[in-house]
Amino acid sequence: MTSSLEQTIPREDLALFVNACFVSTGQKEFYSTAAEQRVSLEFLHAYICAHYRRLYARCLAVGVNHYARVEIVRHLLSSGKLCPDDFRAEEGRLIRAALRKLPPQRVWKLFERLRKEGVNNRRTRATVREYVLGHKGLPFQAIKYRHKLRSSLMHTHIHLNDELSSFLFESGVGKSVKFQDQLLETFRAAHYSMEKVFELPYSIAEGLAAKHGIPRAKFLKRIEPRMTEREKLRLQASSGAKIALDPAKLELTELCVYLLSLTFEERIKNRDQLEHDLEVAARKAARLLEGLQLEGKVAAVLDNSFSSSGSSEKKNRPLALAWSIHRLLKSAGMDYRAFWTAPMPDELLLHAKGQSNLTERFLDALETGAETVVIVSDAAENDPSSAFDSIYSAYLALGGKAAVLHLNPFFDAENLEVAPLSPHLPALGLRSSEDLSALLGFAPFFSGEATLQQLEVYLGARAQALLAG
Repeated sequence: MTSSLEQTIPREDLALFVNACFVSTGQKEFYSTAAEQRVSLEFLHAYICAHYRRLYARCLAVGVNHYARVEIVRHLLSSGKLCPDDFRAEEGRLIRAALRKLPPQRVWKLFERLRKEGVNNRRTRATVREYVLGHKGLPFQAIKYRHKLRSSLMHTHIHLNDELSSFLFESGVGKSVKFQDQLLETFRAAHYSMEKVFELPYSIAEGLAAKHGIPRAKFLKRIEPRMTEREKLRLQASSGAKIALDPAKLELTELCVYLLSLTFEERIKNRDQLEHDLEVAARKAARLLEGLQLEGKVAAVLDNSFSSSGSSEKKNRPLALAWSIHRLLKSAGMDYRAFWTAPMPDELLLHAKGQSNLTERFLDALETGAETVVIVSDAAENDPSSAFDSIYSAYLALGGKAAVLHLNPFFDAENLEVAPLSPHLPALGLRSSEDLSALLGFAPFFSGEATLQQLEVYLGARAQALLAG
């Protein structure tokens, strides 16, 4: 029989790891630097890969963020000899499935890192070969990530067709060269024709526009129809909001990040449209959350204190997460109320301010008779400090029955954790409201209601669903 200690150790280890994989992307946070984040994450990945390899690999199937997926694949490929024989086939399929779902730039960067680290075992070569030869948009990749793709080909001895090989390993853009592939030919011609620049995708055309000396404002105006919505979102700040972004095409979390980047005047001016966009995005997100089942009356305690403004690399993201969870719960057709730490008379003018008086808002939520309380906070309680644990412990001692779920958008790199508000209330790391369904699948294990064996069953089912899809 498994002892309680043997159950506790993997529970704590895996809770730390899974939380980190959802919430941290190795970027600067409000309370820690990017370097501190990366050092802590590297330790967690190395430790979990060595001790819980099956669970580690199957985390590729549960919606962890892109940074975590890349690190999991890197560690698995770098330590292939340690994979159990009876798991080798499934692990290989999980790696390949994860790579197909990652943005290409992350995959090429991973392959280049594997080359620099000298990882060139048979499975790595086969994985790279399958990804490269199976890529449907290889000419685009060859242009945009030319150096990284060429490096991958040389490292794993892959041979492409003559035209792509000529482009990658020879000059490829001479006046006398002609390509059958339309994109390669347009890219070649754009080196000599300014007009051809505007026939290219934005991410490729940008460098050539600078080479031709095309004014930035003119370039953005003409290339706008060839931009993706994500590219438009990234350019909002640098372009002075001159790019015509369609908010209706953004996911709920991205939409909230975008809205928080607007001035109050812009939000008020476009109030009706923005409210409509929020409602549509929230309904869409709610439909996608198959596991969203919250009991009875629901209340949310939402932290919009100053720390929710985030960092220079993740500006306003913690606040955007609180807002997106609020809109998601509001659209889910339940009896729901929200309690912000710094209440706003007008939700559309939401911004970060003040301190984190979570305890008072938690008591307000309980007074409504809420049977489920969702808290979105970084757990840096300071109004007053550390009062929540005392109140929550007393609530439990008095027989309180409300289910409380704490979602934390911060990874504490120094302590290797997503900090909880109380030892009696495990925190779940949150990067986007679209992750909520996957997080709820882990919640019973983190709280002690489910065993390690049940977690293995859950992850195994998610892995099979990914591979079947």
